[in-house]
Amino acid sequence: MRVQRIAQLEASDNLIVEGIDLGLLSTLIEKYKHKKGNIIPLLQGTQDLYGFIPEDAFRLISAETGISTSDMYGVATFYSQFRLSPVGKHIIKICHGTACHVQDASTISESLEEALGIKDGETTADNLFTLESVACLGCCSLAPVMMIGGETYGKLTSKSAVKVIKEIKIRESQE
Repeated sequence: MRVQRIAQLEASDNLIVEGIDLGLLSTLIEKYKHKKGNIIPLLQGTQDLYGFIPEDAFRLISAETGISTSDMYGVATFYSQFRLSPVGKHIIKICHGTACHVQDASTISESLEEALGIKDGETTADNLFTLESVACLGCCSLAPVMMIGGETYGKLTSKSAVKVIKEIKIRESQE
């Protein structure tokens, strides 16, 4: 099998790639360019700008800072906080920690998967929801629990979890 090399993105290249304005990274890169331990802040800042870390952002950051793309990719894939693909407007985190597991969090996950038509880790076609199983949300007394944005929903049943999603859909359609 032959490995195809990905061309490095030069700083002078067109900074709008596949609808993503990489020019937004210039301030971030300048801020951290010469600082020690800059990989994580660069990746966090990039994700804050785009909601995920686009492949071309790795190339541009590498071209501007000299950090290898493999070093950045290694960090981005090691830490679960980083996303390499776009996510929905609302990220649904379903706790599968011990307390939630014992309270049948799996059934809630299955109900949400069915209601949204996606599997764990996927995003709905309308980019409204991303479903994500997490190890613990730290709300054990509310088990089973899910979090959407900064809002926590506890003592869930399959029915109540789906109801929350339907209410969000209704709110979104009215905006």
